[in-house]
This record gives sequence, structure tokens and C-alpha cells, in this order.
Amino acid sequence: MISRFSTEKLIRYIDRFPCVAIVGPRQVGKTTLSKEIIKKIKKKHSVIYLDLELNSDLDKLQNAQYFLSQHEDSLVVIDEVQRMPQLFPLIRALIDKKRKGARFLLLGSAAPDLIRDSSESLAGRIIYCELGPISLLETKQIDKLWLKGGFPEAFLEKDEEFYNVWMNGFVRTYMESDLVQLGFKGNVSKAQKLWSMLAHYHGNIIHYTELAKSLDVSVPTVQSYVEFLEKAFLIRLLPAYSGNLKKRLVKSPKVYIRDSGILHHFLNIKSKNDLLSHPKLGASWEGFVIEQIIAKFGNDYSYSFYRSQDGAEIDFIIEKGAKSLLAIEIKLGADFKISKGNFSACEDIKASKNIVVTKENEKFKLNEKFEVINLMQFLESEM
Repeated sequence: MISRFSTEKLIRYIDRFPCVAIVGPRQVGKTTLSKEIIKKIKKKHSVIYLDLELNSDLDKLQNAQYFLSQHEDSLVVIDEVQRMPQLFPLIRALIDKKRKGARFLLLGSAAPDLIRDSSESLAGRIIYCELGPISLLETKQIDKLWLKGGFPEAFLEKDEEFYNVWMNGFVRTYMESDLVQLGFKGNVSKAQKLWSMLAHYHGNIIHYTELAKSLDVSVPTVQSYVEFLEKAFLIRLLPAYSGNLKKRLVKSPKVYIRDSGILHHFLNIKSKNDLLSHPKLGASWEGFVIEQIIAKFGNDYSYSFYRSQDGAEIDFIIEKGAKSLLAIEIKLGADFKISKGNFSACEDIKASKNIVVTKENEKFKLNEKFEVINLMQFLESEM
């Protein structure tokens, strides 16, 4: 059992907002987290728990208005809420009738339709919390987390054979049934092939035309598939920096497989030695670092990378509003070099601070431009 980093924050949100939604991919631990929260708040709130994957709980909502009205003084937890999107207008009406904190806690697998429907019906009444895979701040086991990824069952599995069985089953089930349940209407086999192909683009600019040609589909079709995978929290499109500069900048996004364990599954990386000798080693580390940083700082900031046509580049930029706070170059080994293009990018971006994030280096000043810090130290520090 791993105590999730977001538990106390979620309890504060539940007390304050009438409706809180925890969204994220399947198997990431939403149900486990909700039950941990229920244990902590049951002295303060009575709780009704409904799991819409159980027919017995679905039956309770045959007359949903009557059932939920009987529990207006309880926190109603609805797991797999995307199975009944028709509940959203009713929940809105019930909240408006008696508006207070701790009315509803909704758990939903990452579904674009769920986000759209609930945000339209519950605007001003709901706050969303994304639960991702286990983060480095939650476990502190950097080598294991990087290799195996952060899905709890995969991370905690000690038997290598069963870890591979779980990962195979997760990927297959997600594509063959879960995505369809989440509203995906395209060709499932081609979407699965696209997901695995993106592992080979990991850390690089995405080229829709190349992908469309390989899949024998149109560019708009590939773009729609990529958009769905992104909204399902399976991949990340990191946008290019769009500051008001005179230089010609790369405008297409980079693509990353969000969970390093899934990335390594697609790349047939099964051990630390496999990883250390793989051509995608550096890109794997880069994506892992980016996910850990975003897991800590969340949606209060915006993120991008910088690359100009003349070779200036920085791996990762953190901004708030129009201000560039951090320009981050990501390096794995201790014997890295900072390129002329990195210095040039820093001059262009003019961030408040330029740092190099590595795996093991202790914090030190590299030169007049860059400070070096290892990933764990950076995550434990203030912005």
C-alpha cells in the first residue's frame, strides 16, 4: 500500500466544494484512493458508496432522483460514473437545491466525453483532480519507478513473469474494451498500433504525415486518434514554446508515452540492463523527469519545450502566465555537456532560472548560467 500524495488535498477539496471528480486512466488507483479518503472522513461525514460496475448499485439508481435525494446529507461516492452520464444534470439540480461541501465525489476513468459532459452540466459546481500513476515523491524508489512505471499493480508486483503478464493484459484490455467504453469510435487495431508506434517517437517531434502513411489512414484520422489518447492520459503532447520572439521556432509538439513502464513494454525493455543499453535511454529519462515535475506542480503552470530553426534548444520550460520561471535541460549521466544551443536558448527565453536536472549529481553551480541538481532534490525543493 502506497499513501498517495494527493490524499490530504482531496479531503480539503471535498469539504469545500459540492462536487469533486477524480479522473485518470484505469488501474491507476482511483478506487483505492477514494476508500482511503472515506476512512479519514467518516467521523465527519456519512458516506454512501456506489460502484456502477456492480449491477446491485446500478439497480439503486433506477430512480436516481429519489435515491440521491434520500442521501442529501451524506457524501455520495459514485465510482465509474462515466457509465451513467445522464446523472450529471440531476447532480447539478440536487446541488443547486442544497449547495454545500461534500455532496458528491465522482470517480471516472479518463474519458473525453465524461470531461465534456460533466463540465457542461456542472460548471461552477465541480472541481477536477487528476490522479496519475505513482510519483517519485510518493515512493522515492527512482530506479524501480523509472523501469516499471507507476501503475500501482505493476509497480508493486515482485514477480517478473507476472509483471509482464499484467502489462500485456493492461495494454490489450485498454485498447480492446476500455477505450471503446470511453467513447472511442475509430479503428481499435490501428489505434493500438499507433500507441505502440508513438513509443518510437517518444521525446521527438510528432509527424502526423509519417504516422498516417504507416497506418494507411488520413492525417485527420491520426490527429483524432492522438487527441483521444492524449485526453485518455495515455500520451502527452508537449507544446513548443510560443514566446514573442523574432526567431523561427519549431511549432509542432513533442510526444511522450506518459507512463515509463508502458513505454518500456512497447520497446521490449524488461530489465535495467535492457534500459541502459537501449537507444531510447535518454528519451526515456527525459519523459520520466517531465512526468515527475508535472505531477508535482500540476495545472497551475504551463509547460513547453524550446527549439529554434538555428539549433537553440531547451528540453523543458515552466511558465506561469507570461513569465518563464524555469528553463530546464534534462541529462542522465554526470558527465554531461551544455551545448552552445542551450546557452543561446537561455538568452532567448530569459527564464528566472536555468537548471540542469540529472539523476544523481548533488546540487552545484555549473557556470554563470546553469545550476545542476538531481531530480529528487529538485522535486523536494520549492519552485
